[in-house]
Amino acid sequence: MKKAGIVILIALLSATLAIAGYRYLDNRQEQQALQGQQVHFAGGRIATVGSAGSPDFVQAASVVTPAVVHVKTLYEAAQPAAGNPIYELFGMPQQAIPARGSGSGVIISNDGYIVTNNHVIDKASAIEVVLPDKRSYKAKLIGRDPSTDLALVKVEGKQLPVVSMGDSDSVQVGEWVLAVGYPLSLNSTVTAGIVSAKGRSIGILNQPSQGGMADPSQVGNTAIESFIQTDAAINPGNSGGALVNASGQLIGINTAIASTTGSYTGYGFAIPVNLMQKVVSDFQKFGEVKRGYLGVSFPAPAVEDQILKAEGIDPAEVRGVYIMGVQPGSGADEAGLKQGDIIQGIDGVPVASSAELSERIARQYPGDKVELSLLRNGRQRDVAVVLKGEETSEVEVAGKGLEARLGASFAPLPDRAKQRFKLDHGVYVKEVSRGGFFDSAGIPAGTIITRVNGRTVSSMADISKALAVSKSSMVRIDGITPDGTAFVFNFPLGA
Repeated sequence: MKKAGIVILIALLSATLAIAGYRYLDNRQEQQALQGQQVHFAGGRIATVGSAGSPDFVQAASVVTPAVVHVKTLYEAAQPAAGNPIYELFGMPQQAIPARGSGSGVIISNDGYIVTNNHVIDKASAIEVVLPDKRSYKAKLIGRDPSTDLALVKVEGKQLPVVSMGDSDSVQVGEWVLAVGYPLSLNSTVTAGIVSAKGRSIGILNQPSQGGMADPSQVGNTAIESFIQTDAAINPGNSGGALVNASGQLIGINTAIASTTGSYTGYGFAIPVNLMQKVVSDFQKFGEVKRGYLGVSFPAPAVEDQILKAEGIDPAEVRGVYIMGVQPGSGADEAGLKQGDIIQGIDGVPVASSAELSERIARQYPGDKVELSLLRNGRQRDVAVVLKGEETSEVEVAGKGLEARLGASFAPLPDRAKQRFKLDHGVYVKEVSRGGFFDSAGIPAGTIITRVNGRTVSSMADISKALAVSKSSMVRIDGITPDGTAFVFNFPLGA
């Protein structure tokens, strides 16, 4: 019996040691597993990992969603033609039916200031804001800026949920982001993706709306396009919604999609929050945007490589923004900037594209001083520039000056062209200079210019008048090529 007791005691001790050993190893494995549930993102941000091994944005979504609202708009409808026989035949009411629109917005203050897109509320006769908790408010328009596609509205609310501000300058390509909004008339929706590019210019701002003409006083304004590009799913209705980082901080206002179908196909674009904050601050302080201008011209992104090659410059050798010209009397002119200079940085921040430069300048006020890093004839130099206001940088380009800049000569529209394209207006491109802007952009002789800055033109005098409505330095040209293809491009005269 004594031996049996010893055997049992030894067995119990072995079992106890085995259990303790398994628990020790299990604790070590659990600690290692917990340590592996943190994913480090760009900028030091951390998101937890869910049970499926994917980044978990539950916390970020929960803090942002309450402050992203549904923006509903109402538009006055045109009265139908009197005595319409179709309406009379079927006894249908001959009265106007108001049109409705839908978008998103972001609450940025607990007393009711809400940011959205200009195109969401443009020309609306009434604006309604609906929160995720179904509270509804009538909104008042505070300000809008077509050049950035931003608008600020105000509702009479108190202690409203607010999205915290992030820093779009610190956002990095590859960083996880969430898009929050009201796509396709759905309720609040969250999608995830990464930042796939920064400083994107896609040529979407200041275009006439489909089926109508844009406001001529706005079409010619300089569009500030330096979008954050993301592959988070963005669809119609997301416009004005939030793009946030993994910590739930606002880094952009969703604005556009790149799609051939009108719905999400892989790329969305958001206005950087740092630019948004400057524009919103101007709305609150002045009721309008106060913007400083540098006074230089540079190639449009779409034709930058062609223009540089026409100048005999290898695009691969340009590390920055190539200056095509300097506006007389501008801040850049007074600081001594010259054609051929390459701007490589502003206030110590490198710039690699005209989109980045435009955004940085757009954050400044008239009278602000900026430090530019230039490359001139292969030598580095720093130049201080005092920016001037809108009133001192209006475009006053005469017809002959425009001919020289575009590299083309113009003539009245021939009768045969009027008959062929059924036009009662237009200016004929008689000749195109080799290596000029039209030549680089692929616009041949025989092209017809139909509108400049949204206004119809029939002579060089009309072009000069159309240029006078431009408050800054962007010329928008609509036309028809000799084969009948319609085209539109924005010609930047400066930043």
